[in-house]
Amino acid sequence: MQQIVDLQTDPAFQSLDVALLSVAFDTTTEQSQGVIDYGIDESATPLLSDSEHTVSTAYDVLQWAVATGEPGHTFVLVDANGKIAWIQDYGAPQNRGVMYVPVEELVSEITTHLKEK
Repeated sequence: MQQIVDLQTDPAFQSLDVALLSVAFDTTTEQSQGVIDYGIDESATPLLSDSEHTVSTAYDVLQWAVATGEPGHTFVLVDANGKIAWIQDYGAPQNRGVMYVPVEELVSEITTHLKEK
């Protein structure tokens, strides 16, 4: 959840003018505790509990599921028409196996794909 906080507070990310939404298998209770523990601004970043795996399946992020069957650390950029403009997983072992991506790297990737629209 530190990733959310860092994106919420980064001026370069904020200047991209993209909406940030967190989708996780975590229950709403677990997410609420994360909001408290990390100081997440839920009004700036809605947290979606995908307990039925509907969103994860629709965006095909489970192809990179970690050993527990949960999505790893995947970013999806969706354009105004609801189409995927960019998708990148970082959590799967073949994709670096990290659960935190430097904000500067994400800003660079998103900027590149916003220009390609």
